[in-house]
Amino acid sequence: MLAELKIENVAVIEKAEVRFTSGLNVLTGETGAGKSIMIDSINAILGNRTSRELVRSGAQKARIWATFEQIPASVRDQVERCGYGASDDLLLYREISADGKGSCRVNGMPATASVVRDISAGLLTIHGQHDSTSLTNPATHLGLLDQYAQNGALYTAYHDLYRELVTAKRALDALTSSEEEKQRRIADLTEEIDAIDAAALSPGEEETLLDRRSVITHAQGILDGLIAAHGALSGDDDQETPGAADLLGSVAGELANSARLDESLRPLSERLNELYYGARELATDLADRLDDYEFDPGELDRIEARLDQIYRIKQRYGATVEELLERRNKAAEELEGYQSSGKRIAELTQRKQELYRKAKEAAENLTQSRLKAFTQMNRQMREALEFLNMPGVRMALRHQRGPLASAGQDNVEFLISTNPGEEPKPLAKIASGGELSRIMLAFKSALADKDAIPTVIYDEIDTGVSGLAAGRIGQKLKQTAQGHQVLCITHTPQIAAFADTQLLIQKNVRDDRTYTEIHTLDLDGRVEVLARMISGDKVTDLSLANARELIEKSAH
Repeated sequence: MLAELKIENVAVIEKAEVRFTSGLNVLTGETGAGKSIMIDSINAILGNRTSRELVRSGAQKARIWATFEQIPASVRDQVERCGYGASDDLLLYREISADGKGSCRVNGMPATASVVRDISAGLLTIHGQHDSTSLTNPATHLGLLDQYAQNGALYTAYHDLYRELVTAKRALDALTSSEEEKQRRIADLTEEIDAIDAAALSPGEEETLLDRRSVITHAQGILDGLIAAHGALSGDDDQETPGAADLLGSVAGELANSARLDESLRPLSERLNELYYGARELATDLADRLDDYEFDPGELDRIEARLDQIYRIKQRYGATVEELLERRNKAAEELEGYQSSGKRIAELTQRKQELYRKAKEAAENLTQSRLKAFTQMNRQMREALEFLNMPGVRMALRHQRGPLASAGQDNVEFLISTNPGEEPKPLAKIASGGELSRIMLAFKSALADKDAIPTVIYDEIDTGVSGLAAGRIGQKLKQTAQGHQVLCITHTPQIAAFADTQLLIQKNVRDDRTYTEIHTLDLDGRVEVLARMISGDKVTDLSLANARELIEKSAH
């Protein structure tokens, strides 16, 4: 339960510390005193979206602390899974800066707002003063019915099958969406593969051909250079002109003779011999290259034709040779997929039929749980509404089975007849604001027996009711508070009289600044506040007596 709430610099509240008890906690005060700020503060501490407008004017930041005691085991497990330690108590902290930034803490450790929301989901639920109008929207009825049915396991079982069914259907639709488009794609892929195969491409071929074309194109210049180099080394036999190699040989012989007479010349003689033999070997190599340097007159034409073929297919598909080869492989894989799609279609069709059968069965289980839950809920709500001074109310469920959808096969709407003899009609056409408040309270009280959320907050559940109906609402809240902690904001003395703990939210003005204070009332304080709620500013002995009588009667 929510044990303590501390607030600093939140709107008109400079500083407040409130202790709550088990049972029914009632918050009373004049309109505009700051009761809604309490709800905003609790929403903030639970990790919900907030605004920097919540920060008190002139303050740098607003701060909120909340202590929960005897938290449910499911929440304790969630806290431990999130790494904040396991304990029966939980401390939440929220800070909101005037610049819009903020932070959260769980048991003193930093946390994100989403983590806080996950943890606090099982701690507290708030029924706002405008939530009753959600009953008039049929789109909310299925969710409300599922809350009462507590059919989460059945819903999960169905939804898992439904997702598999949707996946299988999409895959099947992709294969069978358009047979004409499929055949066109097969033709395109086949043409692409044949064109690339016909080109007989191989990695590196284009670069080799370009190099060879360059050699052939410059063949005469290359040949002239080879002849000149060979002639310079070997000389001209016809003109008996010695070449560089012969000259080196003669010089080497002369220097060898000199080296025999002077040993110091031997290294130079050896170096010159090396030059001579190198020149002779180079001349031989050049002669061999000249003998082999023959060109086929048609080779250049063949190279140009092949390069043109490669260029055209590259232009056609806008890719390099390597990319074309990769493209061909992917096209072949896709084509194989289309060619084997017949078998895949048969497999998917069978799987879709099997999943539909299972999902339909799971949907029917979900439907039965909902119908059974409505029967039980209707009985409880009829008793509760009769107690809340709405005798003769008859509820009905408009139910239709439709195609499978994410929430099952059910279309539901709550109908109501508020007078005997009238056919049930949609809530939006029948129920008044006060009736909607009591219907919602009846639903919440029925749900309280089902869920494990320890704290429920009602923000002005008494909207549109007074007199006997208000007193019955107070009694119903008191009954609900026997199994749950209930916090209720009210302007009605008949409800406030049933409080186990009554808090007064009071606004004061000091030094041109507004301050809101929260006080826990003793018995005399409760009597005075209730008397003021009964008679207004002029508290009389009679109103005090009426207030005391209300409190005494509510205790029995």
